[in-house]
Amino acid sequence: MSKEARPAVQAAEYAPLAELTLEHAALIQSIGQPAVLRPGDALPALRVRAAAAISVTVELVHAPAERIIARLPEIAVAEGQDRLLPLEGAVREHGLYEIRVQLDAAGRAPAYDSFMFAVMSEESLAPDQSRLAYMNESGNLSYVPDFKGNRIADFSNCGYMGGGVRLPEAPVRLDIAPSPEEGDDTERIQRAIDEVAALPIGRDGLRGALLLKRGTYRIAGTLFIRDSGVVLRGEGQGEDGTVLLATGATKRDLLQVTGGGAPRPLQETATPITDLYVPVGARTFHVADAGCYSIGDTVSVIRHGNASWISAIDMDTITPRPNAGGTKQWGPFDLAFDRVVTCVEGNRVTVDAPLVNSVEHRWGGGTLVKYEAPDRIEQVGIENLRVDSEFNPDIKDSQVDGKADFTEPYYADETHAVNFVVLNYVQNAWVRDVTGYHLEHSLVTIDRYAKWVTVQDCTVRDMVSIITGGRRYSFHVTGQLNLVQRCDTETARHAFVFDSHVCGPNVFLDSESRIDFNASEPHHRWSVGGLYDNVKAVIYIRDRGWMGSGHGWAGANYVAWNTEGDLTLQQPPTAQNVSVGHVGPQTPPFLPNKHDMRPRQDGFWDRYGQHVKPRSLYLQQLAERLGEQALRQIADPQQY
Repeated sequence: MSKEARPAVQAAEYAPLAELTLEHAALIQSIGQPAVLRPGDALPALRVRAAAAISVTVELVHAPAERIIARLPEIAVAEGQDRLLPLEGAVREHGLYEIRVQLDAAGRAPAYDSFMFAVMSEESLAPDQSRLAYMNESGNLSYVPDFKGNRIADFSNCGYMGGGVRLPEAPVRLDIAPSPEEGDDTERIQRAIDEVAALPIGRDGLRGALLLKRGTYRIAGTLFIRDSGVVLRGEGQGEDGTVLLATGATKRDLLQVTGGGAPRPLQETATPITDLYVPVGARTFHVADAGCYSIGDTVSVIRHGNASWISAIDMDTITPRPNAGGTKQWGPFDLAFDRVVTCVEGNRVTVDAPLVNSVEHRWGGGTLVKYEAPDRIEQVGIENLRVDSEFNPDIKDSQVDGKADFTEPYYADETHAVNFVVLNYVQNAWVRDVTGYHLEHSLVTIDRYAKWVTVQDCTVRDMVSIITGGRRYSFHVTGQLNLVQRCDTETARHAFVFDSHVCGPNVFLDSESRIDFNASEPHHRWSVGGLYDNVKAVIYIRDRGWMGSGHGWAGANYVAWNTEGDLTLQQPPTAQNVSVGHVGPQTPPFLPNKHDMRPRQDGFWDRYGQHVKPRSLYLQQLAERLGEQALRQIADPQQY
């Protein structure tokens, strides 16, 4: 959702009622650090500093059974008063505990806050188990949060149809063969796509597939799929299969999958989130008025980030690029999480997938708003073909990111096909079994308004461009709830890459990049909630400072799980990035350096130097949510 579409929220809704903190000698109270007590430790006390006259209700809950362990009677706290509210006794039973607080003030909707901790003996964990998400006796993951409840999120909703659903096999409705002459096939293929698009949609949401018979198709322009239910299929991704050859010296996308426009917020439904803090990984939160919400509503959960937050993360004081200009300081921005309502209980709303950035009252809070997307298309697939691009082999370069003679001369022509396919304004789509050669930017770009897309079993080779910014992003993700799995690439700068303000979650799974000229990474400006799961690549998750035009903290709340290769991992203020089971060098970060010596914290390194169980975080989470059959639905077909 654009900033222009941001729902109006009365400033009074953000007026603070109280500041709440915990007091406990042994409990670590730091964002992104496990909050753990040992059996027998005393319970924490809650300190309330009231900014208005309020009544406070506190209860201690043992999760996930929702068993109330203790409840304090309602306590009145006067404006300006500082009260310490102790929870008497000690914790005995292992498990996850939540301290839930409700604040009531005259003329205001109730406000909510909570704190969390785990009771466990960390030394009892096996060395191949994560301290943040470990396998319990029932064979499921137990998560250890920080004191505010932030935890490793559930990524299993990523992918086609929300994860765990086999990609469909659309029936062939039309087929064409290559032209006998070496002419331009663009118009002929487009007419065939449009002919399939004119067919009625079946009960499965599909119209059918256009089959491009084996051979080479010369494409001088751009192809478009603008309607739901259309599949573009070839007869193989080898040299003897279906080859789409981008001809001519024109920069362009070879294929665009695009609906008619962005989602439209229904401003009259906007209601503020009334929790003082909604943690990473949460799917449930309170709102001022849930009266117009029902199960199945499509909504944006908007996390506001105000100027105070930008200052807190130091993104209004980015050190300018040395001896150059162009570094832009950040301004306030929103993150809009695209979700579906699954439960409404009073003023509590639950959505289908977790939030992957905390929503914090003091940094601007959050808003829930319905949206409509009548022009978003779905059930579109591209599969089983090969892509190539003509280029001028006489144009060569040897610079890499401005460093002269850094490598052997390479092909550097830039007047040819940029991307194979760009997907936008689409959901429940897929790209599978596609190989791409000699592209400038990407094989697949999943753009801002693409959701529930699966890209699998795809290959990128021999990219052609100068090696500098904006080039060679083999698999480029800007949308949310997408899955890229079993993909392989060479000669990329940013092979598996996330753009700015990406709302997540998104997943790269079981993929590999070689001959890297830079890193797979969240690339700039606070992309949130990405998972690199069993990815072999150079990966940087860090403060990029003045790089680009001021990329700054590129990613927050990222997880690298059982990755291999060089890894840089830093913690942005107000958030965390974690590595679990990484094998490979810990690469020094870009910052601090001699131009900007301000300290940065490392992210959370867990079980560094050895892989952990389960092998895949995404697949384990998917199996727990949908059962083992979901794993078979998305597995490599050659395995079954």
